[in-house]
Amino acid sequence: MSARSTRLSAAASALHDRPPPAVEYRIRPANPGAHLFEVSCTVAEPDPAGQVFSLPAWIPGSYMIREFARNIVRLRAEADGEPCALEKLDKHTWRAAAVPGARVLSVHYEVYAWDLSVRTAHLDTTHGFFNGTSVFLAVAGRTEAPCVVTIERPEGDCGRDWKLVTALPPEHGHPGQACRFGRFRAADYDELIDHPVEMGRFTLARFEAAGVPHDIALTGRHDCDLERLCADLRRVCEWQIALFGTPAPVDYYAFLTMVVGEGYGGLEHRASTALICSRAELPWKGMEGLPDGYKSFLGLCSHEYFHTWNVKRIKPVAFTPYDLARENHTRLLWAFEGFTSYYDDLALVRSGVIGIDDYLGLLGKTIANVLRGSGRLKQSVAESSFDAWTKYYRQDENAPNAIVSYYAKGALIALALDLQLRAGSEGAASLDDVMRLLWRRHGLTGVGVPEDGIFAAVRDAGGERLGARLAKWLQKAVDGCEDLPLARLLRPFGVSLRAEAAGTAPVLGMKLGGGSGEAKVANVYDDGPAQAAGVSAGDVLIALDGLRISSAKGLEDLLARRGAGDEVELHLFRRDELMSFRAVLAAPPAERQELKLAPRADSAAAKLRRGWLGG
Repeated sequence: MSARSTRLSAAASALHDRPPPAVEYRIRPANPGAHLFEVSCTVAEPDPAGQVFSLPAWIPGSYMIREFARNIVRLRAEADGEPCALEKLDKHTWRAAAVPGARVLSVHYEVYAWDLSVRTAHLDTTHGFFNGTSVFLAVAGRTEAPCVVTIERPEGDCGRDWKLVTALPPEHGHPGQACRFGRFRAADYDELIDHPVEMGRFTLARFEAAGVPHDIALTGRHDCDLERLCADLRRVCEWQIALFGTPAPVDYYAFLTMVVGEGYGGLEHRASTALICSRAELPWKGMEGLPDGYKSFLGLCSHEYFHTWNVKRIKPVAFTPYDLARENHTRLLWAFEGFTSYYDDLALVRSGVIGIDDYLGLLGKTIANVLRGSGRLKQSVAESSFDAWTKYYRQDENAPNAIVSYYAKGALIALALDLQLRAGSEGAASLDDVMRLLWRRHGLTGVGVPEDGIFAAVRDAGGERLGARLAKWLQKAVDGCEDLPLARLLRPFGVSLRAEAAGTAPVLGMKLGGGSGEAKVANVYDDGPAQAAGVSAGDVLIALDGLRISSAKGLEDLLARRGAGDEVELHLFRRDELMSFRAVLAAPPAERQELKLAPRADSAAAKLRRGWLGG
């Protein structure tokens, strides 16, 4: 080879090895009154054959196709400042026309943001919130390139005093340093879309857990006792960090919380969480005890924080990497959501934020929720995990009779596994060891968990005989539909479990929904009086034995004056036609699950219980 050829080859190789230039984004709340973000995406050295752009169809952590592209409006492109044609290829993909020699290609568009949820984007004159999956186009062939995004404040008086909070690192400095608009950076597109952004007039409080700064941003009117909230969350976060071991996998964390009149939910991200809660669930100054609403909010925060390890870093092979254009099926959500659901409340008691009696009360509600629906006898948690996209996230009126929650039953499987590991090893092994092994094996390495990976971790963490036996038990539990023997498993820990009826009034075996002044049937349960009589979901119940019914409370009051075995006449509307049915009332089911500490537990039981619940 000649010297000239060698130089040309070296130059071509250097060009090929050079990292791709950063993709530049710019976003601003252009018209808060119309709920419109204005976004641009700029690519240097675009694909000469025609650059392709796409928007995700779903957001990691929420397993349903959301079609975020439907909120994009007024899309246009420019190549070196000149208009460039765009062709839409499918529901969320566009291709810019090939422009030979173009150095820079920019796509400009607006995003309609009027979904007050943790999954998408919301903008008005009081605040703005967005997930990257709703606003940032992915650039084909450049998803591994670094990203730089400029976030601007709204113009005029509306945004004069707005602040911004996000775990997305600023271009210069560290995340969480200041609540300023400006330029931010991400290593790649995957990181870019994993840092939600809140802007507006929020309240901000900070605490440190294991040396890591944590921010709590509350958007919306509230009277929250921030000192109490920070103190409680600090204990929960420190316990979780200690469980997996220091250092924490983040150097900053943010709880982005939208405070509303009625609402509840959360979505995990790699260094933050987006939450929505009722203002009544927040602690207030002078609050006595632990109201149920506050325990629920703490459990939500604990759940999303635990995801920092379990599913954001320990993740199934199906999510490594994510395919954001279509469903990513796995049979393991019972572990990634179910085990997280077990640890969310467990972290509250183990950290000392709630007492053991409080925890047993929460656990009893989870058990009752699982046992209430006959769907648990028809669908396994492995099947529920796989079908999350089409069943769990798309529940209809027959859901209680057809599906099981991989969250709730997954939590009970985690409980049963933890109890057996502890009792079988006399406290030497536990589910904590399984989680730490998964962290070392998959979280720290980035290697996805194979579909049999949880069973392998149980086998290895539990020891040769116990681990092998429980791995087989776990396989059967997640693939089967049998109820778990929780009463028997709790007994060695000095905890009793007893089922009892929630009341004395007979039941029809259905649930009413509807608004004020209307008693609309939401669900009809398998093998109940309503189903036997012919009542269907969607029927509007108007009378029982000739007496008007306009609400669930009205029906309860009438049933309280009757007994099991009584026959009643129901009048209702279906398709605007008046219909009459006769039903025989049933005794109230033993749905309430009560867990209690044995008053005289022996020393072995007390030791096991201390290892499980602390105290």
